[in-house]
Amino acid sequence: MTLSPVSAGMAMRQSPWGWLGYVAALAVIFLLYWYLPGQLLILTRIAMIAILVMSLDLVTGYGGLPTLGQAAMFGMGAYAAGLFAKFVMPDPLLGLLVAAGSGALLAFIAGLFLVRYQGLAFLMLTIAVALIMQNLASKLQFITGGDDGLSGFEVSPIFGQFQFDIFGVTGYWYSMIVMLVSFAVLRRIMRSPFGLCCVGIRENRDRMAANGTRIYPHLVKLYTLSGVFAGIAGGLFAQVNQVVGLDSLGFELSAEALVMLVLGGLGTLSGAIIGTTLYTMIHHFAATANPFHWLFVIGGLLMLVVFLPKGFLQQLMRRLGLNVLALFGRRA
Repeated sequence: MTLSPVSAGMAMRQSPWGWLGYVAALAVIFLLYWYLPGQLLILTRIAMIAILVMSLDLVTGYGGLPTLGQAAMFGMGAYAAGLFAKFVMPDPLLGLLVAAGSGALLAFIAGLFLVRYQGLAFLMLTIAVALIMQNLASKLQFITGGDDGLSGFEVSPIFGQFQFDIFGVTGYWYSMIVMLVSFAVLRRIMRSPFGLCCVGIRENRDRMAANGTRIYPHLVKLYTLSGVFAGIAGGLFAQVNQVVGLDSLGFELSAEALVMLVLGGLGTLSGAIIGTTLYTMIHHFAATANPFHWLFVIGGLLMLVVFLPKGFLQQLMRRLGLNVLALFGRRA
């Protein structure tokens, strides 16, 4: 580690918001539940996918390694949680731990090889890993259900009290709380000296290496950490929906996650949640109004990804902030 004590102290310092920010987030979650009872399934999906996008943000936003294979760990966690519930025990919290461990294991094994590469080579290799996992899931039909998907499993009530229901109430609160806890944990980690080292590697790998930072172990740890939370997202998906299909390992999911991340902003974690929310709501309302409209919308979003790779909302807020400062400067 090459961070000074001052830098390390700044990394661990609490935000001025402190716990007030999390209280506000819980208030928003409650208000959404109260005022949008008919949209709980969509909101639950937003929470689950937001965890996946946050895991992608670790690798792409903080590590500077663009990937299109994050669905591999998501699907691994989903199948692990489903198989655990079907053949071992239906406890949701233990199943979530199994999903996290499965995602971490796959990410660690793949990361030992993948993080040696950068740029396009890394991107293509992550796609290859996801395709391999999808083909394995398709071939191992006696375990995964193949093209029909993994089904026939149930999840027991959370803490023995909160049963998953067809209205999605338990699934909503379960997913939202896991998302909020995941955000808090990742925020803490990425503000630690380890997180600052990862940002330093992203900004200037050669300089960090010259300062004595061990690049390879840091990137392996970061990729494994992303696998943990991608697995958690997949486990949530399996438990809430009680079915796992091959699309949970598909390229489309990885590509959509990258679009969501770029839409919200890289390297912020909160941008992952915002981008996921915007993308999912736009998709829902555009597809509901007219399925063909979504083709034009996705085209526009892809253009944003190409021309604003650092994040659409980040660029917008930065410009608005500069304009506000200029306005106050003129008035002064």
